[in-house]
Amino acid sequence: MAHTFEELVNLQRAADQAHARVEQLRDEYGPPTQDGGWTDEQTAAYDTAWRAWRDLARDVQAAVTEYAREQGTARNQAEADVKTAARHAPTD
Repeated sequence: MAHTFEELVNLQRAADQAHARVEQLRDEYGPPTQDGGWTDEQTAAYDTAWRAWRDLARDVQAAVTEYAREQGTARNQAEADVKTAARHAPTD
């Protein structure tokens, strides 16, 4: 499936948000190896968030690879451009 650059930026933003959620849960819950560990609910929430991040990151990587191939550009440059655009608000 062909993606536009803006679609790639939106995918990267979604992956970044999912990653932020994983980090938030890690900060909130503390280490899973702490005394008492995590509750079953905490473990389930973390696992769900982690899988969402993993799946979104995988989708972004595949889409960027396809986009770079279609555009005839280096994959690493396409990835850097997408990440830069996703992580910096446009200036009007």
